[in-house]
Amino acid sequence: MGQALLRLCREETTGCEVVAAVARRVDTRVVDGVPRFTAAELSGVPAFDVAIDFSLPEGFDAILALCVARGTALVSGTTGLSDAQKAALDAASTTIPLAWASNFSLGVAVLHDLVERAAKLLPGWDCDIVEAHHTRKLDAPSGTALTLGTAAQAGGADPHYASIRAGDIVGEHLVQFAAAGERIELVHRATNRDIFARGALHAAARLNARAPGRYRVADLL
Repeated sequence: MGQALLRLCREETTGCEVVAAVARRVDTRVVDGVPRFTAAELSGVPAFDVAIDFSLPEGFDAILALCVARGTALVSGTTGLSDAQKAALDAASTTIPLAWASNFSLGVAVLHDLVERAAKLLPGWDCDIVEAHHTRKLDAPSGTALTLGTAAQAGGADPHYASIRAGDIVGEHLVQFAAAGERIELVHRATNRDIFARGALHAAARLNARAPGRYRVADLL
């Protein structure tokens, strides 16, 4: 994701300028004019308006703390957060604008809305969520499937999950509502991982200068 973000900022008009890149380790200090810092050097990065974080739970606390200390916005797609880290997100949202999502695809943001609306309109229907990803993905169900399940629950449904790990599937999510004699399927298929980076950049551009608060991707469409 980090490489995709850097490439898209170079190649496309995103409205975003990269002032620093941070990784666990760094072999070259400057690449394409962008200074690079190790995670241990995070506090030394130059001034920025918005941080975009796609790391691991182990690296999340430091970037959140830095954004709070500097009063800057945060866009994070780091999944697997603990309850304490989720609580820290809520606390931080009282002082800075931030957006956390398990999936920054703009299409998935719309799918969340459709799922909740369908669940409200179809009380008592069975709700099943089937997600498929590449064989290297370890968590199951995916964070996106769980978030879609939360949307279904908000509409009154009781979702059940199934996971598939096969080949190099980027990401597919099917939400099915079924009753006697009929069913409705809402599907999102990702064919290129760039959609997640584009969505994060879209969110970052629109989150900058917003009032403190916790925003969904749908709030930034």
